[in-house]
Amino acid sequence: MKKFLILALCIIPFVANAQKNITPSYIEEMKILGTVSGNGMACGASKFSTFEMLARAILITKAVSDKNQEAGMRAYNTAKADAFISKQADGLYNCDEINARFNNQKIFKTTLYADGTIKMYDGKVFHPRHPYDATMLRDDEKANRDKAIKAYKNAKIKSKGRKKYALSADGKPILPENTNNIRRISNNK
Repeated sequence: MKKFLILALCIIPFVANAQKNITPSYIEEMKILGTVSGNGMACGASKFSTFEMLARAILITKAVSDKNQEAGMRAYNTAKADAFISKQADGLYNCDEINARFNNQKIFKTTLYADGTIKMYDGKVFHPRHPYDATMLRDDEKANRDKAIKAYKNAKIKSKGRKKYALSADGKPILPENTNNIRRISNNK
């Protein structure tokens, strides 16, 4: 029993240290890239289109299967949309600082080759499962940003005036029980 305890006490620091060095999973990495992309898109970062091209290449190249790539794309796009909406909702607060940090990221030291091979800023090289034309990744990001802003503003206009209630476990709105008292109190102020 003493030998087991001593062995366990010796191994625990190594296990704890090893867990600190674990890199994020592919899906987590895609969520991080999506969040950064959404903030850059909302704030109109000058290097946004380059970032988007590199992030898409990383998404495609690092995926281990088509199914994994599809899940990564969904995670990336969801995180990007959430970050964009959040940044729009907070009135584009602190965009100057966000753009300065955005434009100085290590990802811009990444090299993307025509067949989709990526040489990361840390020297690691990733080859795609299937070679593809990396030049096709670029598209009109300004038009995409304009469409996203328009969609956000339209959704905001449509939601004005709607009452929002908490939802019960079965998904039904929980209405205030005594709305007359609530109105009377608010009228007395």
